Amino acid sequence: MRKLWLLFAQAVTLTLAAIFVVSLVKPDWLAWRTQVVEVREVQPPQAATATPVSAPPQAPRLSFSEAARKATPSVVNISATRQVRRHNPILDDPAFQRFFGGQFNLPPETQLSLGSGVIVSREGYILTNDHVVEGVSDIQVTLADGRTVAGKIVGSDPDTDLAVVRVPTSGLTPITFGSSDQAKVGDIVLAIGDPFSVGQTVTMGIISATGREIGSANPFGRFIQTDAAINPGNSGGALVDSSGNLIGINTLIFSRTGGYQGIGFAIPVSLAKRIMEEIIETGSVARGWMGIEVADVSPELAESLGLKSTRGAIVGAIERGSPADKGGLKLGDVIVAIGGQPVANGNATISAIAATAPGKSVPVRVLRRSQEVSLDVMVGKRRARPRTDPNAP
Repeated sequence: MRKLWLLFAQAVTLTLAAIFVVSLVKPDWLAWRTQVVEVREVQPPQAATATPVSAPPQAPRLSFSEAARKATPSVVNISATRQVRRHNPILDDPAFQRFFGGQFNLPPETQLSLGSGVIVSREGYILTNDHVVEGVSDIQVTLADGRTVAGKIVGSDPDTDLAVVRVPTSGLTPITFGSSDQAKVGDIVLAIGDPFSVGQTVTMGIISATGREIGSANPFGRFIQTDAAINPGNSGGALVDSSGNLIGINTLIFSRTGGYQGIGFAIPVSLAKRIMEEIIETGSVARGWMGIEVADVSPELAESLGLKSTRGAIVGAIERGSPADKGGLKLGDVIVAIGGQPVANGNATISAIAATAPGKSVPVRVLRRSQEVSLDVMVGKRRARPRTDPNAP
């Protein structure tokens, strides 16, 4: 009897041990086991042929994964190094420099510049920001598939903060260009880049404004404003629409801390495409220049000058010996048309001059003491200005 009892106890022990192990490894095998809490779970999508005809249609899932899947292979990480001169208040003192010259100057410091770029052609052309590659000595481009290749600057345009880099490799996926001119406030957009060098990241937002003018950042174009998160490292990345088409190049943020605060700016792809094509064709961007400073015509100024409207731009300064000086423009003239096209304000006037090919004579119509005067000005070539914007991400 004792032997039978030992056999029974051993069998029960082994059974309980087996149930314990199964409950840990394969709990779904214990179908009789009661649930701890009843939860509602979504059913996995069924194949179209297995769905009953009488089943009600499911609401479409709101997702932009297809747009991200389409655009992300075209966005790259750009890592570049530049030599930066280090400053010391004592060594930079004019008196110290006068006595000792440059013999005590600190050696330059190697600085790493991180940003993003967008592949625009199978030939290896990449569109990015000028401030990402400005003054760099070495460029490494990391593709979405993990490959890292050396890049070479084709050309840049500091005035619009655009640059073109080329990589000698194959198997590239160029992005599809959209229409920035059709972008509207409220449209959903995705910002794709490599913020803080954490890896490719996609953020979502809407277009907050279009045609935003920030003269100090880009005197020859208007920005797309968005609240999609743009942080340091996103510069040169893609702003795409809900279909994954490129509508802008992320370039600028408004921030008091240097990080994301809900206001970012992108260069419209219509402008970026035009600048890119000129850089690829000639290596640089040539803009017209007259040597004048202009301002908008305020209602008070229009009244004092006896003007009927505020359209146009008043000439506030003329560089001596400049095309404007030689062409007969005078201080106080109100420019109302360039090349036969009316100009509405100061920015439009500068843009119209810049769009004129250097070396070309262009008719300029001005109002001088309420009288209309027509002049012919031989347009010169504008010098590129240095970039000093601290809010470039």
